[in-house]
Amino acid sequence: MAQRDSGGGRGLPRLWLWLALCGLWGGGGGGAEALPFAAGPPAACSPRCQHGGLCLANGTCLCSKGYEGERCQHATCYPKCKNGGECLRPGKCRCAPGYGGRYCHKVSCEGGCQNGGECISVNGVVKCLCASGWTGSRCQEAICPQGCRNNGACVAPGICSCPAGWVGGACHLALCKLPCQHGGKCIAPNVCRCRLPYSGLQCTKKRKE
Repeated sequence: MAQRDSGGGRGLPRLWLWLALCGLWGGGGGGAEALPFAAGPPAACSPRCQHGGLCLANGTCLCSKGYEGERCQHATCYPKCKNGGECLRPGKCRCAPGYGGRYCHKVSCEGGCQNGGECISVNGVVKCLCASGWTGSRCQEAICPQGCRNNGACVAPGICSCPAGWVGGACHLALCKLPCQHGGKCIAPNVCRCRLPYSGLQCTKKRKE
């Protein structure tokens, strides 16, 4: 009478296959590991499988999660890195200049955009879109349409900061501490332009005819 086969002998290779495919058989190292159930000489992958990839009997690599490529040499990021970003390791992108965020999906202007400006990307070029009345690479410069004369500085849209002795929206009006008399006009700080026949600092001296 034939003895009943318990199936233990045939079940062992199946167990090895299951362990190998699940990464439980010798998969902890960084190099390649041949499947233990392969017949004949051990499998050899050249170059070796990287990042914990498993070398199969036919010489191909079974990659760990997060890697791909013929030798598991490429990391994978999901979603993929956008705007020219590079996947350094699973789930980690290195972004190109001007972009940020986990997957390089956010536009990033170096130094930021000031005074209400918005960072945008136009045809792959990252720049600040400035609010009305502002200009400059970071929207840091105010615009004074009237101009600021006599070394005045535009400090806010349409507003000039005038040096001492000058006033007005465009710093165009001179100040004379002592008023010009007899129709004289203040043309520079403390300088009067007098009407004939008057002269002097305040146009108080009348010329003799």
